[in-house]
Amino acid sequence: MNKTSLLGMTLEELQDVCLQLSMPKFTAKQMAQWIYGKHVHTIDEMTNLSKANREKLDSLFCVGCMPPVETCQSKDGTVKYLFPTEEGKFVETVYIPDGERATLCVSCQVGCKMNCLFCQTGKQGWQGNLSVRDILNQIYSVDQLVAEEGKTPLTNIVYMGQGEPLDNLDNVLKSTEILTADYGWAWSPHRITISTVGLKSNMQRLLDESECHVAVSLHSPIHEQRLQLMPAEKQFAIADIVALMKEYDWSHQRRITFEYTMFGGTNDTPLHAKELTKLLRGLNCRVNLIRWHRVPEVPLKEVEMDTMEHFRDYLNNHGIPTTIRASRGQDIWAACGLLSSKR
Repeated sequence: MNKTSLLGMTLEELQDVCLQLSMPKFTAKQMAQWIYGKHVHTIDEMTNLSKANREKLDSLFCVGCMPPVETCQSKDGTVKYLFPTEEGKFVETVYIPDGERATLCVSCQVGCKMNCLFCQTGKQGWQGNLSVRDILNQIYSVDQLVAEEGKTPLTNIVYMGQGEPLDNLDNVLKSTEILTADYGWAWSPHRITISTVGLKSNMQRLLDESECHVAVSLHSPIHEQRLQLMPAEKQFAIADIVALMKEYDWSHQRRITFEYTMFGGTNDTPLHAKELTKLLRGLNCRVNLIRWHRVPEVPLKEVEMDTMEHFRDYLNNHGIPTTIRASRGQDIWAACGLLSSKR
């Protein structure tokens, strides 16, 4: 008999488990502390639960954590993990250490529906949403692995791995609830960034229901060109996404970032810099310029660094804080846009 995972349950759901098994309601908080606070692997490790209650739990439930089946380390210290999912598929997760900071890039889908021209993930198609357990298992497992190996502990989570987070919004929001709740990881939402191509209806939900940072994949300020690069532009035009975001107050701690992957001779001209400035004017935001990493059979070119620097300087000089993101893990296909678990 397959057991149900406790990992991924909210406190309310753990209370329902207690009710189902005729256990005291306060046992739910104890379970949450063991799972999210102490990262146990088995129910038998929950030693402040009575033996009888542990046996009842163990008859139907398990903690549900699963280690990666493969690990690959880059020469720059970046580590890529391959995790199994509850449905028997696989997703990639990337650990990026940087001094006293360490960011985990988590996946939320197997493959992706968005099919952006420049992204390797979209080439494998869409094979399903990750459950809350699948999403949190990536964090749960890597948290323990880096502690065991004496590496920098996780300080930030970015939903920028495989898949479109807003296309699996219910599970993404539930996972961030557990990450930020007192009974869960108790992280600040400002340690978490959710990335999206800009699914407008779900974007509004994200802005209303979450305090996490938001990163929007922009890549071209020109509608016709963005449509060629990103088919999602047909339904979710970047101009409409920016207009929606201008309705919100971005003066508090929550941050909005626009991700701009640069392609040589395509979206890196002075005209693009000027149009991008016009598009974002009046919005309290920043821009990340990203070097594109070549994907097989994609007719785009890599950009020269001096072109990126001129583009950055133009935006900065016109009031839009802009940085060039350091590329990490390219040698193990862990850099931005290179993740794929097709196997």
